[in-house]
Amino acid sequence: MRFVADFHIHSKYSRATSKGMEVPTLAKWAKIKGIGLLGTGDFTHHLWLQELKQCLSPLPKQGLYEYDGIHFVLSAEVSNIYSQNGRGYRVHTVLLAPSFEIAEEINKMLSFYGNLSSDGRPILGSMSCIRLAEEVLKISPDIMIIPAHIWTPWFSVFGSNSGFDSLEEAFGKYTEKITALETGLSSDPAMNWRLSALDRFSLVSNSDSHSPSRIGRESNVFDCGLNYWDIKRVLEEKDRARFLYTVEFYPEEGKYHLDGHRNCDLRMRPAETKQHRGICPVCQRQLTKGVLYRVEELADRPEGFIPENSIPYRNLVPLDEIVAAAKGMSAKSKAVQQEYMKLIHSHGSEFEILIEMDGAEIGRKFSPKLADAIMKVREGTVSIRPGYDGEYGVINLFEEAEECDQLTFF
Repeated sequence: MRFVADFHIHSKYSRATSKGMEVPTLAKWAKIKGIGLLGTGDFTHHLWLQELKQCLSPLPKQGLYEYDGIHFVLSAEVSNIYSQNGRGYRVHTVLLAPSFEIAEEINKMLSFYGNLSSDGRPILGSMSCIRLAEEVLKISPDIMIIPAHIWTPWFSVFGSNSGFDSLEEAFGKYTEKITALETGLSSDPAMNWRLSALDRFSLVSNSDSHSPSRIGRESNVFDCGLNYWDIKRVLEEKDRARFLYTVEFYPEEGKYHLDGHRNCDLRMRPAETKQHRGICPVCQRQLTKGVLYRVEELADRPEGFIPENSIPYRNLVPLDEIVAAAKGMSAKSKAVQQEYMKLIHSHGSEFEILIEMDGAEIGRKFSPKLADAIMKVREGTVSIRPGYDGEYGVINLFEEAEECDQLTFF
């Protein structure tokens, strides 16, 4: 069965999230986007877990749950902040569980390490990644362990300000138990392919969404049984026949792609950062080194290398942003949102329009400018002003904006 999955989102109980991050609204937006399987996010929070139990119906022998035709998998992200060998680390990890019973056992164990009710993504002080893996696998070998947005500077396993130089340093002997690695918005699989140590792992992409309309902005396309254990097996085996491809942001659009200082309005590429020895020439403080810099630090392969067992990917731009570009308006404007919903109503879902619909059909059914914008995104010929230091990148589909890079992806 072919379906789109987004495993990593947050609920209304996480900080800086929309109040609309609740099951009925999430199910509605999953249909709009074309998502068949959605992570619940935040099962570690007692109030959200209670809502999930009230809303979701179990699917016997599938390890999944259902609401209004949308499948859900129990998921949560945890933040491990700890010291190891005299250095501090901050690593985020996504956990997936096949039942409420197992999720409750996880919560019981984690409650010894942090206040689970303080945030949908709890901080676990003094708990290492090794201990996290050890303890959850004691509960059940069925639990999936996915290091989150692995390159983000501040909170990830490889982060320039918080992470390790290898997975083995972080997870020790449990490295082999990692189910998959999440690339994050500021990197795509091609950047990760430059590290041979990552070849054995499936690379997944998820939205990490804090609002309903952003779910699926990164996602995974499978052709396998819509079943927890089938999906786990596909990821562990890196099964190219059943894990078809990932849907990606252009990594330059992510808010930590390049280096720089947002307060100083300064964006730099890795070579420039090295020339300045990592110091901001404006304020003389340490620059925030982005994902591209960190990848180049650890890479043992040249740019453009493609491993034999790699899972393909497609770079996309959300449909409302494409409509906005065609209209020359903000994506949040009423006219853009009305047009977006009209397109969804007429053509089924966002993924059907952006991925499945034939190019000739797009040319027939849409206005010339909208059709042109969609095809530019598909072909990868876009102008981008890359993101840096917490500032999202900006994509321009029709005109080269100042300081944009003209990028062509294949």
